[in-house]
Amino acid sequence: MSTTFHSNKSLTRLLLFILIIFCTSCATRKDVAYFQNAREFETIVETRSFEPRIKVDDLLSIHISSFNQEATKPFNLTKGEGVNYQEVDYVVDKEGNIEFPILGKLHVKGLTTSEVKAIFVEKLQGFLKEPVINVRIKNFQVTVMGHVKRPGSFNIVTERITLLEALSMAGDLDIKARRDNVLVIRDFDGVKTFTRVNLTTKEFINSPVYFLTQNDVVYVEPNSSAIKTSELDARATIFVSLLSLIVTSTVLIITRS
Repeated sequence: MSTTFHSNKSLTRLLLFILIIFCTSCATRKDVAYFQNAREFETIVETRSFEPRIKVDDLLSIHISSFNQEATKPFNLTKGEGVNYQEVDYVVDKEGNIEFPILGKLHVKGLTTSEVKAIFVEKLQGFLKEPVINVRIKNFQVTVMGHVKRPGSFNIVTERITLLEALSMAGDLDIKARRDNVLVIRDFDGVKTFTRVNLTTKEFINSPVYFLTQNDVVYVEPNSSAIKTSELDARATIFVSLLSLIVTSTVLIITRS
């Protein structure tokens, strides 16, 4: 009778412990909803014309064309033949320069692709008539990690992506993610900047990291519920192990009696 009483008491404690874990892991709208202070039919006009700026070690694709194809050939270096044919890309060196055929060394660090195009138009005036220049950052990718559904690194073709779009590519934040303290790590010339944004308010669209740049890292930390659940899970594991030991010992004592 005494053994049964103690077993029921232990089972009751375990059930209460599980109930506590369940209750503490519940999230409210305040924890998970975006743009909580946005009013219905409210309009915010985006006035910024964002363009990423070229960094050291960026890989640039530069293609020049004009009506005179023969005249443009020396400006478009290629390698391989047939199916292996491809144009040569240009890596920005530590001084922020690229070495371009005929034109020589060009400083591009800190410029946008539009500004680089303008430099080429000026430099090519003595060589080509009405040239068309296409400049693209080929290594444009962002990394999303932490409490998202599909963490990873994502290649961006358009060179323009917002923080919300990057999070969407990662499957959005999971239910245990902290939405009011998302961290964006940005590197420029070896200097890293850490900026935190609050996704639960509309004001975050004015953040300097609303538009991401190449090689930005987005980290989503766990919310307090996830941290508490993790701690409780660890305690629950210990508790279940101890309970199992007690039950096993009790059974052995009864059988031997």
